[in-house]
Amino acid sequence: MRETQRVERDGLTPDRRLRQEILLARERVYRFGEATPLEHLALPGLEIWVKREDLSPIKAYKWRGACNRMAVLTPAEKAAGVVTASAGNHAQGVALAARALGIEARIYMPRSTPRVKQAAVRHHGGDHVEILLSGDSYDEAVTAALEDAAQSGATYVHAYDDLQVMAGQGTLADEVVLSGHGPFDAAYLQVGGGGMIAGVSEWLKTYWPEIEVVAVEGEGQASMKAALAAGEPVTLDHVDIFCDGTAVRKAGEGPFEICRQTVDRVETVSNAEVSRAIRTLWEGLRCVSEPSGAMGLAAVMKNREQLEGKRVLIVVTGANIDFLQLGLIAQSEGAAQNLSRTLRVRIPERPGTMLELLDTCFEGLNVADFQYGKLHEQDAWPAFTITAEDPAVLESLPGRLARRGFDWEDLTGAIDIRFRAIPLRGDLLAHPVFLRLDFYERPGALHDFLAQRVRGQVNLCYFNYRQSGERIGRALLGLDFETAESRSAFLANLPEHGDGYRSCIPVDEATLARLTGR
Repeated sequence: MRETQRVERDGLTPDRRLRQEILLARERVYRFGEATPLEHLALPGLEIWVKREDLSPIKAYKWRGACNRMAVLTPAEKAAGVVTASAGNHAQGVALAARALGIEARIYMPRSTPRVKQAAVRHHGGDHVEILLSGDSYDEAVTAALEDAAQSGATYVHAYDDLQVMAGQGTLADEVVLSGHGPFDAAYLQVGGGGMIAGVSEWLKTYWPEIEVVAVEGEGQASMKAALAAGEPVTLDHVDIFCDGTAVRKAGEGPFEICRQTVDRVETVSNAEVSRAIRTLWEGLRCVSEPSGAMGLAAVMKNREQLEGKRVLIVVTGANIDFLQLGLIAQSEGAAQNLSRTLRVRIPERPGTMLELLDTCFEGLNVADFQYGKLHEQDAWPAFTITAEDPAVLESLPGRLARRGFDWEDLTGAIDIRFRAIPLRGDLLAHPVFLRLDFYERPGALHDFLAQRVRGQVNLCYFNYRQSGERIGRALLGLDFETAESRSAFLANLPEHGDGYRSCIPVDEATLARLTGR
């Protein structure tokens, strides 16, 4: 993607100006924070080095650019204050610099900004910052901030499209070069507006001209890919915000001028691949990355065969993730260690058939999710999510079911499965009981409970279970009895604690009524 660069009025091309400013930024940024470590991540067949910007003063790399930019403000500019727009991490960098330099800062953030990032801005800036929530996207926040700057005379500190900001981000590459772990064969660098990849790639290419620089973007937010294809920055119609730190509709003009020289190719990653990378960082380094921070690793894992034997650099750009989002990511299919497949299977609606299915077609397999609600008198359609390390195991499932005479359909990725919409017709139930079951997550524990307590006695009318990774599995199951007497006898002989399970407690009547609509 290299081509001749235009010359600026000072006689320097954009790349030479950026290199010069990175040298000057060395003296400025370390007034506000210290260098971050470069750590080795052990993955089979790969040599990956991780720049841990999640361990910086604001738990993200953005402090470098914001502090470098604000350190060069004139006395008059400092007195007038600054204004900026940010989805979170840049705002924290501005807040950090504002407090250290005694500058008043107004920070516009989208209304959807995670609470953890808002709280961090207040923590770093103290009385020197004012947060103004505006719009539902980063672009709307930018518009509001620019209007403020025009009216008030405050200096607008751009999150990425600014020479001093790009130079500040470039200091992280300087630390990589000085670490002694190079040279690197490739660097996988995530892109939002392009400030970080511009500064970092320029510095890496200066010292290691043969390094391959790969720009990494989310599939639904590839603004730099679109810019490079068009020959200029273009605005995307829609932007996916799962990786909120890189959710930018249009790449910056300045970063684009650099990236068209330094970026060798662009790689896009899915949200599921990012979730898997977040888990890998946790398991390998005990690093809790925000989605944008794991994008580089996601692309490396996607291309692991081509990268075997090569030394690869990635940057964990931040760890400012909302705790609730972290929980959702941990439970997502993308973060699962193994491959998965969801199948809905038709079985006769009679006692014992569900257990028969588990004993035969699903024997020896890991059932990660089990959803079922009774909807018909004659047929049941339970849905099972099976996980396995070997793809062949999942591919063999349809054959197993066919040999036993079971009809099935693939519901992998289905929206009702994802949102756990489990319908149940209460009018088809005679004398139901719902049990909250806590069992030990070991092979056979759930099966043994069903075999010992349920087999042949009762119809299974409801099942809601999802593997959580805990040592204790939790399920809500419904049983339907033909008579009230058989129901009472079952409950009277059901121990609260037993072999393979920690507790089994019937739900109260109010919960039962809500579940069955009766």
